Amino acid sequence: MSATKEAPKKVGYWYFGGCASAMAAACTHPLDLIKVHLQTQQKKEVGMIGMGIRVFRRDGFFALYNGISASILRQLTYSMTRFGMYETYKQRKGSPMTFTESGVVACVSGFCGGIVGNPADMVNVRMQNDMKIPAAERRNYKHAIDGLIQVIRNEGTLKLFNGVSMTSVRAAFMTFGQLAFYDKFKILLLNTGYFDDKPVTHMIASASAAGVATCITQPFDVMKTRLMNAPSGTYSGLMSCGLDIATTGPLAFFKGLVPAFIRLAPHTVLTFVFLEQLKLHFGYIPVPKPT
Repeated sequence: MSATKEAPKKVGYWYFGGCASAMAAACTHPLDLIKVHLQTQQKKEVGMIGMGIRVFRRDGFFALYNGISASILRQLTYSMTRFGMYETYKQRKGSPMTFTESGVVACVSGFCGGIVGNPADMVNVRMQNDMKIPAAERRNYKHAIDGLIQVIRNEGTLKLFNGVSMTSVRAAFMTFGQLAFYDKFKILLLNTGYFDDKPVTHMIASASAAGVATCITQPFDVMKTRLMNAPSGTYSGLMSCGLDIATTGPLAFFKGLVPAFIRLAPHTVLTFVFLEQLKLHFGYIPVPKPT
């Protein structure tokens, strides 16, 4: 019986990750919006389902997609940067990375992505939270680009990077949890011999990675949301924001943990499933380096 030769595996272009993340964001945006509403309430009034019903009853179905343009722009900046750097390094290395190396590359990629995506991230949080503000105080951004222009015009260019330290650190841990652990879980599953490189494997690996990413980033996510949504001068820095949150107890740093996982898990699963399909259908077979 002759051995079958395994077909060369396709790899993706550097921008595939950003495109896959944007596609996933379009699907999971309502969950992200509800998560922001839960994190910005000073004391727990309603849960995830209750908050979703409240938004729907008060502002209608399309209110669940408030800020969708900023959410997609965020993925096309933040995720395209982090996925692009991580995948480019992995492909150029040519040989499998150790988990430590993968983790370091993921953290650096995520940190850079957090800086690049901070302006869109801030506008995204503001647009999602705008409906909670009294009508006279709303910012009323028409879309993401309008939000960026208004921030520059009314608050200065530097305001676009408000909370960038928290965003970039949180992005580093998020990318570590998602990309490094996705690769790790995927390899572990394939090595068992019970799984093939197919969507089911991608879904299990990405859902597991989402669980890790949610747990290690939730405190950063809560502080980032507070910093970005707070009026100028509310907090003197990261420490004052953390102390303010801590006054309501340590569990306040994990406010919205379940909704965060419920949002992040589908987003992460969809991102990697879309990414793997983009590689399969639109990727290319790398040319071996001459020895």
